[in-house]
Amino acid sequence: MISLQNIRKSYHTDYNSLEVLKGIDLTINQGEFVSIMGSSGSGKSTLLNILGLLDEYDSGEYLLNDTPMINLSQKQAAMYRNQLLGFVFQSFNLLNFKSAMENVALPLYYQKVDRKKRQALAVDYLERVGLKEWAHHLPTQLSGGQQQRVAIARSLITNPKVILADEPTGALDSKTSHDVMEIFKQVNKEGITMIIVTHEEDIARMTNRIIHLKDGLIEREELVS
Repeated sequence: MISLQNIRKSYHTDYNSLEVLKGIDLTINQGEFVSIMGSSGSGKSTLLNILGLLDEYDSGEYLLNDTPMINLSQKQAAMYRNQLLGFVFQSFNLLNFKSAMENVALPLYYQKVDRKKRQALAVDYLERVGLKEWAHHLPTQLSGGQQQRVAIARSLITNPKVILADEPTGALDSKTSHDVMEIFKQVNKEGITMIIVTHEEDIARMTNRIIHLKDGLIEREELVS
């Protein structure tokens, strides 16, 4: 599903260059549930951004669904994101002036799905995460855990092959964090590949494989029983 070979990434300023990823080799198969851990500056968010086609890499090879992700135009990158990827962020990234239903339906708007159909699907996905009764509430009327569940429903509505989650429990209390992870586990059982970045050991141990990053390299991998 995902294959990285010798992926390197540097950021440049007028005064210096900082190499963030120094040669990442990684394979993630369809249906895996993987977490990426590392201290601040280890390169984990940069790696996730490259996997999500939100940032370009400098050298190496990235295959997504057996297709090389190289020299993509913005339009091509957006097309692959729409077809293959779903995103969940620590800050939820919901539009505060739109209801939960409208937020979940948004990816289908960009796919030009009919309004009634996308709204009906959005309610279905809100029901999956236990929020059907909250469909017409604004994000500001929801708790942090509820907002994250709306974000998860939004990530699922396009039937992605991979969901990328950047610190999805970072703004949540421990009980709500575990509730969110249980939803992720259920989604993963349906065959969707899950990749999360986290700094929380207990959250990482709810996945099946932990990738430990250090100074832009994979320090070690750990299978979780």
